[in-house]
Amino acid sequence: MLKAMESLENKTCLVTGSTRGIGRAIARMLLQEGARVMICGRTPESVDKALAAYAPNAGNKVIGKAADLRNYGEVEELFRHVDGSLGGLDVLVNNAGVGLFGSVGELSVDDWKKTMETNLYGSFYCSRMALQRFETGGGGFIVNISSLAGAHAFAGGAAYNASKFGLTGFSEALMQDVRSRNVRVSYVMPGSVATEFGSGTVSGAEWKVTPEDVAEVVRMILKMPARTLVSRVEVRPSQPKSK
Repeated sequence: MLKAMESLENKTCLVTGSTRGIGRAIARMLLQEGARVMICGRTPESVDKALAAYAPNAGNKVIGKAADLRNYGEVEELFRHVDGSLGGLDVLVNNAGVGLFGSVGELSVDDWKKTMETNLYGSFYCSRMALQRFETGGGGFIVNISSLAGAHAFAGGAAYNASKFGLTGFSEALMQDVRSRNVRVSYVMPGSVATEFGSGTVSGAEWKVTPEDVAEVVRMILKMPARTLVSRVEVRPSQPKSK
């Protein structure tokens, strides 16, 4: 039987890479919907700073845990923390990612590994852990935040493109694996978003998609009637900057 999620009130959610940018906007949206949210970042300092920003309005609805998602042991510990703090899991948003750019001849082996292990391996590790909980909890939802770079390659993007093309394929296969087991899988492919991603600074905010826009797409996906799966959404600026 399909498990409806038209209301997010008191649903338990884990959003990775949620101390800033798109992940932070998604976590804030879920809190506005009345969900209980676990935020996650790579360092304790980033998690503590984000929690302090949420605290005035979120109360005990938001908790946090630092984890390097490239490390499977740390992912296991993160999900044990989810079990102990949230008592289960309804929604996983795989948002954590890095953008390291350069031509194949210039890209270091370490940067290649860091990109692939964060953007692709981390999503696999977290999805695997979430599915174990969905099996006993009666179902759930996984939303992967990919990128238009997962469908359109560009010069200097070898590592990032490969990781996001991989995440697209992973999301499609995962959806087919679990759609008959009351687990819905969607992925969102944003284009240019006004965040500090990649460069460390925000530029072009006047024409780019905002993190809150992406969060609205995630809200729509999660609140669709249970009979309907929005498997893929592409999001791009309506009026891109002229070249």
